[in-house]
Amino acid sequence: MDQGDLQDDISGLWLKIQGWFNGFVDLLPNLFAAALLLVLTWAVARSLEYATRRAIRYRGRPALAVVGAAVVRWAVLIVGFLLAATIVLPSLKPGDLLSGLGIGSVAIGFAFKDILQNLLSGVLILLRQPFRIGDQIEVAGYEGTVEDIETRATFIKTYDGRRVIIPNATIYTGNVTVNTAYEVRRSEYDVGIGCADDWDRAIQIMVAAANECEGVLREPRTEAFPYGIDAYQNTIRLRWWTAPERTSVVHVKGRVIGAVQRALLKAGIDMPFPTEVHLIHDQTEETDGDRRLQREGWPAGEGDVPRPARIALAEAAREEVERVEARREKEKE
Repeated sequence: MDQGDLQDDISGLWLKIQGWFNGFVDLLPNLFAAALLLVLTWAVARSLEYATRRAIRYRGRPALAVVGAAVVRWAVLIVGFLLAATIVLPSLKPGDLLSGLGIGSVAIGFAFKDILQNLLSGVLILLRQPFRIGDQIEVAGYEGTVEDIETRATFIKTYDGRRVIIPNATIYTGNVTVNTAYEVRRSEYDVGIGCADDWDRAIQIMVAAANECEGVLREPRTEAFPYGIDAYQNTIRLRWWTAPERTSVVHVKGRVIGAVQRALLKAGIDMPFPTEVHLIHDQTEETDGDRRLQREGWPAGEGDVPRPARIALAEAAREEVERVEARREKEKE
């Protein structure tokens, strides 16, 4: 390359740099206006965020206030950014930006499907409020107190002091039991009494003992009723009502069980244990297996009862021998 070509290349590069600089200078007013618009947009976004958070919190929904304020802030900032882009680049139309944003949203949606699903589920949970922070719930095999509800997941503190983070999509599409949704909660326990004991007397004693326990509510009333005639006991089901919190349910249940046992024992009501009777016979006595004779565990039958198996088998064998001998005698004749 000779000296003239080098000078031409340097001149061309210099002209390009000058053109860029002149374009930048010409663009300075637009850049200044766009920067001013972004600052104004930021101020408006912060103001609307604060107002939204305060308005929603005033209605007693602090978790939704955080999400709603964030959505308002980002919506205002995105609109401000689009307007600033059209100021800096006048040839860029808002319609082109929106169409490009739509295509990008589809791509982002496929790439972050699970995240967006949890986000939408979190927003719906916060809007519909099937449960609130502080409620005790059962979901996805876990039970505990709701610590926080975020847009991606819900935080639960289990009763043994662990934190469980459950995605909101799992909660919104699954089964959730809210144990503290109502002001009272019913508990129940089955108590066995002796088969010869009086049902009504035992029921009165159990209900009175339960009502004396701390934490058992008077309304709805405590109730007990016959529930089963089982192998070794008569079963009575006792039901009572308490506050819905787990600590109240567990502690009151312990008091009720103890009080009912003490009251039944004091009243002389039998509380039987599982009982089985095993009869062992050595098959050496003449009466073994004979249901026509009274023995322990073998009640005597009335009328034509089955004979002992050993006797029946012996007679059948003897009859078979007699038939065979009779047939042989006929053949000889």
